[in-house]
Amino acid sequence: MEFRRGRMRWERIQSNWQHFKSSALARWAMLTPQELDVIGGRRDLLTGHIEEIYGITFATAQAQVEAWRGEQREPAFKPAPG
Repeated sequence: MEFRRGRMRWERIQSNWQHFKSSALARWAMLTPQELDVIGGRRDLLTGHIEEIYGITFATAQAQVEAWRGEQREPAFKPAPG
């Protein structure tokens, strides 16, 4: 696992966006699954969408994204059958 100061590196979130997308949708329910598909795990786009949709400052959106990142965990490894 790749952690930095107790938080997962953003590159891991972006590369496993399909896993983390559902968690982002649960956190920011005003975002649509289609918007999250377009965001594709890019932190700047996620932060900008949160700022716009929720009508908050960029700094507040950034703080929310960082707090959410701190709660994320690696997807469970599932060994291949056989």
